[in-house]
Amino acid sequence: MHVTVSEFLETGDIMIIPLFQDTEKAPNNSTIGLSRSASIAVKSAISSDGFDGKEKCQISIWTKECQIILLGVGDKNKLTPKKSRDFGAKCFSNLPNNQGRNVVIRFTAGWNNQNMASFAEGMILRDYSFDKYQKKKDEKNDSEWSIICQTTKRYTKDLDLEINRLSSIATGVHLARDLGNEPANRLYPEEFGRRALEWSKGKENVEVEVWNFSRLKEEGMNGLIEVGKGSVHKPCMVFFRLNPTTETNKQVPCIVGKGITFDSGGISIKGSAGMDEMKLDMHGSATVFGLFQALHATGYKGRVNGITCMAENMPSAEAYRPGDVIDTYSGKTIEVLNTDAEGRNVLADGLWKASELNPSYIIDLATLTGSIVVALGHEATGLFSNDDSLSGRIKKAGDEVDEICWPMPLLPAFEKQMTSSKIADVRNQGKGRWGGAIQAAGFLKQFVQEREGENGEKSQIPWAHLDIAGTAGIWGGESNATVSHGATGIQVRTLHRLITSK
Repeated sequence: MHVTVSEFLETGDIMIIPLFQDTEKAPNNSTIGLSRSASIAVKSAISSDGFDGKEKCQISIWTKECQIILLGVGDKNKLTPKKSRDFGAKCFSNLPNNQGRNVVIRFTAGWNNQNMASFAEGMILRDYSFDKYQKKKDEKNDSEWSIICQTTKRYTKDLDLEINRLSSIATGVHLARDLGNEPANRLYPEEFGRRALEWSKGKENVEVEVWNFSRLKEEGMNGLIEVGKGSVHKPCMVFFRLNPTTETNKQVPCIVGKGITFDSGGISIKGSAGMDEMKLDMHGSATVFGLFQALHATGYKGRVNGITCMAENMPSAEAYRPGDVIDTYSGKTIEVLNTDAEGRNVLADGLWKASELNPSYIIDLATLTGSIVVALGHEATGLFSNDDSLSGRIKKAGDEVDEICWPMPLLPAFEKQMTSSKIADVRNQGKGRWGGAIQAAGFLKQFVQEREGENGEKSQIPWAHLDIAGTAGIWGGESNATVSHGATGIQVRTLHRLITSK
């Protein structure tokens, strides 16, 4: 999608006029460029009893110049960026596919820059499909959409800058969706690493490094190795570095992603129902990759580190088993009680490695537990943290971009369960089904290092865990208007806001 900003000039193939509730006559500039008959039709429709401007109210007017859509957006005083984004997304999803690809949006009186930009962002985010493995039936309707946002001259410069920024961030969201939607036979650990290396080519301020199976063995990354060794596609760890030579003495963020490219459950095999969705179990790593694309595309000048822990969890004669005790990069041992609780095992190595980078904070993302879906459904990401300040900043960033991160407790009782193994330092499953998401977070907390502060006291590095199991995919939920199906690219926008905000 190509989005531009202009004053009220052309009319396009389709012209959308978003109007507020109780608009009784056509606002200034709404009919510029239309013929006299089309102008009369628009004015008559707006002033008629058939259009009241309430949400979901819509009228289409057919003219020789273009199709005109009058779109009700409700009470002007209740319009928010979230509502505007949703209006844009839903409007785009309903556009006819055979009336041309040049769309004009006329923002008239009452619209501010933030709401106009959010409306456009909704369209940009919704303009996504994963159809690379489908034969194209009608290529003439597969061309790029052109969106022109029209407003008064005093808004055009700032609106153009903001829409360009949002468009750049959206490239990261769409990349994360592409990775999440890829079938596991097309995207496996080594292929993820190859794509990351390919992406980094020609980008002077980006470094990508891939630790292959041999390197993982050398480093003692056995949490990752054990999960992935049962597959013909061996595990790897991918490092992303943005602006690696900048602020080298300064602590900077490190973002860690769970990257299980397919999760069969291993020896503790899952049921067949819904197992096809387990290609999405690498969305934490997809978000990390998408985040770095978004940061690069928007020209962020700060240094950021990323780590993705890539493996395929399959049953075989080589696979790890329930009852095994595995070493980890940290030196701590894990008693394996369930091979389907594999994401925490790979993150154990990733979190410990992230701690060695002396970060300002660590955030991990993982489609980790079904329990978080029971707790929050598909409406919010579970947010666990050892630092109230970091938790508050993440929640604020998520609220600002409408990716809700809901604070969850790190209860000591559940953490104690995870450290109560009789034969190892930690166990990868709690003592019951209750509080499963909290148990998992308590496990991860054991692999965040402590460091010494200025006063000589030791404390854990600020860390947050985002359980995105319920928000990474639109399989059962329908509340995310910016996605029609499949991977959502969740948390790319939140983390971009968090990292780039002053």
